Amino acid sequence: MRIAVIGAGHVGGALGSGWARAGHEVVFGARDPKLADAPQSTSQAAGKAKVTSMADSVIGAEVVALAIPWAAVADALQELGPGLAGKILIDCTNPAGKWPSMDHAAGSGGEQVAHLAPRARVVKAFNTTGFENMQNPKYGEEAVTMFYAGDNAEAKKVVHGLAEDLGFDPVDAGGLKQAHALEILASLWGSLAYAQEMGRGIAFRLMRRNHSPLGNERERPGPNRRT
Repeated sequence: MRIAVIGAGHVGGALGSGWARAGHEVVFGARDPKLADAPQSTSQAAGKAKVTSMADSVIGAEVVALAIPWAAVADALQELGPGLAGKILIDCTNPAGKWPSMDHAAGSGGEQVAHLAPRARVVKAFNTTGFENMQNPKYGEEAVTMFYAGDNAEAKKVVHGLAEDLGFDPVDAGGLKQAHALEILASLWGSLAYAQEMGRGIAFRLMRRNHSPLGNERERPGPNRRT
């Protein structure tokens, strides 16, 4: 699969290099391909990726991962414009005002991205943890959970597979309206890492008692009911 990663910094580099090692064709799209972090990202990908302009990176790509600072999102999407039509657009960003606080005055970041790129199939993912966990999402034998949210079932299936390729435990969080919750989860991760001084070597994992479907909805105990 051909994947364009918009942004060659820590997050973009971790995602792109991981996907390249998994066998995908990766192109990093950068505003200035000559920036120092772009060659670093390609070296992390063991030479299996290249760097080009943002506009050129999406040509022929099936998936585009948006991994740039929130302040640069609107301009980047405007520059990419029609090149995103029909593509799966993974929103890896967070609308952080003063990190880790999120600015949701205009709605969730995922929904804003979908508004700015209406012809793309937007899936929110890879925003709830640090880049170190993207490089290595395993804690012992357990995999970090990667939640994703979107309104297009086919696009979410692809993102699920890409998360598995990196070693995550992917979990469908629902429609794109849940992007708000995933961004709050990112804020919690940042608060624990910094305000609570736990450091960046932390991650979330969804624990399952079993994998069988729940029973009849009417028999399911609510949050305030005793079992």
